[in-house]
Amino acid sequence: MKKLTKKKAAGSDERRMQQVFHALSAPPRRAILKYLAASSLTAGEISSRFAMAKPSVSQHLTILETAGLVSRDKRGQYVHYALVKQTVETALLGFLAEVDALPLPSEGKPSTRENAPGSAAEPTRKPGAAAETDLLPAEKPTPAQMSMF
Repeated sequence: MKKLTKKKAAGSDERRMQQVFHALSAPPRRAILKYLAASSLTAGEISSRFAMAKPSVSQHLTILETAGLVSRDKRGQYVHYALVKQTVETALLGFLAEVDALPLPSEGKPSTRENAPGSAAEPTRKPGAAAETDLLPAEKPTPAQMSMF
């Protein structure tokens, strides 16, 4: 029974990631996120920055809200939208971890993954230094290995 619960949770995480990347796929939605990174804005303030109909901007905001990238707060007759930075960070860092592309720590220390026992990390060498295999002469094929064709 626990396996089903974990599988369901993994499926919902995958679904959330798909929604986030779908939301990030359109240039107007990325522009909206950029505006909201500076401060929260009303739907009218956001739509005034675009040369598109207000219903189109509203649809983009709905997609961003469904993905969890934007939150809405109704204040009187206005709806204020704000960026949910934690969702953006979690999604992008999760993706980078998934594709194994996280940057090394800033202290210059290699990550623990590279130093893990049994890792296939290649030893570092100074620039211009030859590896031991580079110093061995190349093997010539024997006449039996040569062919006319």
